[in-house]
Amino acid sequence: MEQILLFAVLGLGQGALIAGIALGVVATYRGSGIINLSTGAVAMVAGYLFWALSTGFFGFSVPTAAALAGALMAALAVGVLTEAAVFKPLRAVSPLAKLAASLGILLTLQAAVVLVFGTQPQQAPSILPSGTVSVLGVTTPVDRFILTGLVVAVALALGALYRWTRFGLATRAASENEQAALLAGLSPNGVSLANTLLSALIAGLLGVLAAPIVQVDSITLPLQVVPALAAALFAGFTSLWIACSAGILIGVLQSVVYYLSTQSWFPTDNGNAMPGLQQLLIFVLMIVALYVKGAGLPRRGELVEQRLPAVPLPDRLLRPAVLATAAAAVALVVLPFDFRQALTNSLIGAIIVLSYVVITGYVGQISVMQLALSGTAGFALSHLATGLHIPFPFNALGATLLATLLGVAAGISALRVRGVSLAVVTLAAALAMEQALFTNTSFGGTAGVTVPPPRLFGVNLGPGAAFRGLDGNEPSPLFGFLVLSVALALGLYVANLRRTGLGRRMLAVRSNERAAAAAGVNVRGVKIAAFAISSFIASAAGTLYGYNFGSVSAVRFTALAALGLIGFAYIGGITMVSGAVIAGLMSTEALVPHALDKWFGIKGTWALLFAGVSLIVTLIANPDGIAGANHRRKKAKRAARTAKATQAALAVNATPDTAGAEAAPAPQEVAR
Repeated sequence: MEQILLFAVLGLGQGALIAGIALGVVATYRGSGIINLSTGAVAMVAGYLFWALSTGFFGFSVPTAAALAGALMAALAVGVLTEAAVFKPLRAVSPLAKLAASLGILLTLQAAVVLVFGTQPQQAPSILPSGTVSVLGVTTPVDRFILTGLVVAVALALGALYRWTRFGLATRAASENEQAALLAGLSPNGVSLANTLLSALIAGLLGVLAAPIVQVDSITLPLQVVPALAAALFAGFTSLWIACSAGILIGVLQSVVYYLSTQSWFPTDNGNAMPGLQQLLIFVLMIVALYVKGAGLPRRGELVEQRLPAVPLPDRLLRPAVLATAAAAVALVVLPFDFRQALTNSLIGAIIVLSYVVITGYVGQISVMQLALSGTAGFALSHLATGLHIPFPFNALGATLLATLLGVAAGISALRVRGVSLAVVTLAAALAMEQALFTNTSFGGTAGVTVPPPRLFGVNLGPGAAFRGLDGNEPSPLFGFLVLSVALALGLYVANLRRTGLGRRMLAVRSNERAAAAAGVNVRGVKIAAFAISSFIASAAGTLYGYNFGSVSAVRFTALAALGLIGFAYIGGITMVSGAVIAGLMSTEALVPHALDKWFGIKGTWALLFAGVSLIVTLIANPDGIAGANHRRKKAKRAARTAKATQAALAVNATPDTAGAEAAPAPQEVAR
């Protein structure tokens, strides 16, 4: 019991950080109605800047107080830029688009930090006292209690601010009815800015104070928003006291779980403690919170109607499909080996994004676990092919079906969840799958597992096939043709799905679930079908990925990579198949990043920064993405040509009769 108490106290440090980020998330939602996924990234920026100013990273060092002030000013600057450049222009868009915008901020901040400070974790100096105190006979660090007390004090101060001040009244008024707040002389934009700055200040302060406890790095700190979202779910995104208490308890539980994993009786993986149990705990807590507090978020009285991205009806599918397929097939033969590999990666990326077109574009649900399902299929393919010696294509079909069943099971468990709540839960699920499943050596492992090349009737269809293209190097265009055929088949299916009755029911559910149910649509059945279809598509991409690289590794299916892929999907156009193709060309290790790297030396982190900034710009300037803008231009051109032809016809019909019988066309010419 003494050890359990010790680890519980040690968990207060991380719990205080989680609680602080949760308070920031709740404050932002109260002010602007946005679930800000970048709150943890703000803590990361402040932590890194405090470390840099304190240790002389920039060539000079400043006193601790000045370093703290500089870090907090940086956090406030991020808050001002976030509100002015992102949240304010997106005030009228859908909650899903707002969530995607906060994702763009997270990607931008993470890439900027990596470019400036590198990927190496840093140990920041501590501001809090480093002494110890005895609690029930157990000697524990005093800084954990100070940090926890500080977070509780911040929660109490915020509660008093919201309850007994004019600012709190204005925040509640703007949240419940923006139009009435405007008539009362309040500014919803000003209220949103103030709450965003409060959130940034809290996150920045906790990022500095808790940095010596949790370390400063570009992955752990941004992802602390996941347990913070669990705490915010328990609070219903409204109660500061519940968010603070739940955040502290989550940190304590994570620390106790870590202690239990060190015991001899605890299940092990190759002699080591079973990985990912802390992330699995967060996922379970989120499910519990949703069933306890309800699946929906507090409704807000928005000033204008929120519009989802348009889902145009596809037309003339055959011609563009044939032309694009022919161009890709020729490119797979004539391109150099490195561009051939990048094109194959692009096709696989396009297939994964097709799953987002179904689940997000057609049904309006953001699922962050699509890339995790791809990884599950890839690892399952390795076990079926190397362990059970099941031949191609049955090993690929089996792996795809297994991962699809997992996706459907996750979808069934989340039937009460929709919209941004689903995004929160699936983010936790993706993180849990990454840590508990992919890093488990009995299933995957960070070193990766091998995948044998696909062979059909003794013919090698993999990257090492005999046909090597014009340059005679691997990968073989033959494997590229296999990936191209799968991409073509799935692309045509998703495009035609929009025309079917199921596609129309999906759009009805996307628009308004209650209205769809009142019209006789089986909402639960439509959601399950969407999860099944999207999971199958993502799983098929995972098997192709395994064949492409000859192995599957956990490092390629991280939660942050999944967030980046969603960003590319929005940039391309998340409601259209052509948008999936564009997103595939821009995805990691695809054709566009490879060309930028080879020709201009722009490498992966710069590509991530480009993705974050482009996602924000796209959501503001063109919510329908590149494909949506292109479709609108074509539609406008067709309308202009039709109007011009109509005017010409009217001009001919308006010819005066006084022109004489000789000038009138013959009846045969009119008919012709």
